[in-house]
Amino acid sequence: MATPVLEAALQSPRFRSVKVLVRRHLAGILRDGPCEPHLELIASDEEEVLSYERLEPDAALLLPNSFGAAWRAWRAGVPVRAGTALSGRRWLLTHAVVPPTRAGRRLPVPTAHLQRDAAGLLGILVPDLHPRLAVRTEVRTALRATLARLGLAEGAAYVACCPGAAFGAAKLWPPERFAAVLDELHARRGWRAVVTGGPGEEALVEAVAAAAKHPAISLAREERDLEGLKALVAGAELLLVGDSGPRWCAAAFDVPCVSVMGPNFPEVTATSLELAAVARVEGLECSPCLRRTCPLGHHRCMNDLEPESVLALALEVLARPRRAGTAA
Repeated sequence: MATPVLEAALQSPRFRSVKVLVRRHLAGILRDGPCEPHLELIASDEEEVLSYERLEPDAALLLPNSFGAAWRAWRAGVPVRAGTALSGRRWLLTHAVVPPTRAGRRLPVPTAHLQRDAAGLLGILVPDLHPRLAVRTEVRTALRATLARLGLAEGAAYVACCPGAAFGAAKLWPPERFAAVLDELHARRGWRAVVTGGPGEEALVEAVAAAAKHPAISLAREERDLEGLKALVAGAELLLVGDSGPRWCAAAFDVPCVSVMGPNFPEVTATSLELAAVARVEGLECSPCLRRTCPLGHHRCMNDLEPESVLALALEVLARPRRAGTAA
C-alpha cells in the first residue's frame, strides 16, 4: 500500500535523489517497478543504521509505524525524521502526523492515509492511493509452467488463496471453511484453487488443499517468493485471503478480492476497495481486540464467520465493473 507514496517521492522535485530502504526478504514486492533502481537492501536493524550513516540523507520518511524504525533513524542522526506519532515514538520524530483521538482513544484511520499525510510533511504530494506493482514476463511464464506441471491446464482460470496470517492465530480462519468457499467457486465457475503461503505456513496451505473436494493445487512443496506471489495474484480470477499482505497485491493488479478479517479494525485497511470486500462478523462486543490469540478462548470473530457469507461477498465482488484496461 506504500507504493503510491514511494513513487510520488521519486517524482518529487524537492529531492536530488531518493533511496528506498527495504528488508532484503521483502524486496521482491518492489522489483520490476520504478522503485527497483532506488532500492537499498538491508538485512538487520544494525545494517539499517549503517545504511543511514553511509547515505547521509537530509530526511527520512518513516512509513512503518514501529518504534524501532524511528529509533534507528534517530540513532543514525538523520536531521529530519517524518512519520506518524504512534508506538510511543513522537519524541524521536522532528515532523509527525498525530492521528485523531476521541475520549483519549485513537480512532482507526486507514494506514495508507497516514502514510500519505506523513509524506506531505516533507512536501511529497501523493495524487492517489491506488497501489501499483509490476512483475516481469519471465516470472509469469515460470509460474504458469509450475501450475501446468501441477495439473492446471494451459490458460485455465484459477482462484488464488492465501489462508495464512503472520500476525498470529487470531487472524486464522479454519482451513475447511476456506476449502468450502473454493469448492463452491469451482462448482459455479469451474475455477480450480491454487493455495499458497509464506515460510512456515506449509501445513496450513496443505490443510486447505486437502480439505477441498475438488482438485485444489497446493504450492506448499514448491519454491515460493514474493515475485512469484505477485504473478500468482495478477493471473487469478479472484483472491481469497486472510487479513494479510497479499490483499494489496490484488488491489495493485485490479484483481477481485475477499479478505477474511477477525480481530482487526476494518477501517485500518479501508482503501482500494473498488474490487475488494472484507468478510467479518459484526456486532461482537469483544471485537476488534487486536490480540494475536483470542483472550476469551472462543475465537467467535472467526468461528462464527460462515462460508456462505464469504461466498456471497465473492460473487458480489466478481460482479462489480472492472477498471478500463483490466481483464474481465
